[in-house]
Amino acid sequence: MAFDGTWKIDRNENYDKFMEKMGINMVKRKLAAHDNLKLTITQEGNKFTVKEASTFRTIEIVFELGVTFNYSLADGTELSGTWNLEGNKLVGKFKRIDNGNAVNAVREIIGGELVQTYTYEGVEAKRIFKKE
Repeated sequence: MAFDGTWKIDRNENYDKFMEKMGINMVKRKLAAHDNLKLTITQEGNKFTVKEASTFRTIEIVFELGVTFNYSLADGTELSGTWNLEGNKLVGKFKRIDNGNAVNAVREIIGGELVQTYTYEGVEAKRIFKKE
């Protein structure tokens, strides 16, 4: 599938403002901006495996489209939600466990890059990855 492969972070857009809105302190925001995140994505039917490797942690997330699961962000924020395929986009709809607020994410391939767009309380950020 289009998302399969290993993707390395290339650049961020408005990521600091997004993290600030999420309540992440300045020190963690500065570190996260240079986390050297690498995603390895494999898809088998409706099942996705995403290995996240960064300066801070390496985890493997396995999920099925449309099935609710829990996920912990690198700063410890707990989320619960689902990923669904909408056309050529992976659309994630999550809620924070601590306050119930929506955190939305979209993964799509644009011009050979993997673009992840996050939205929280009206603040949008992008993380753009290049295929290794």
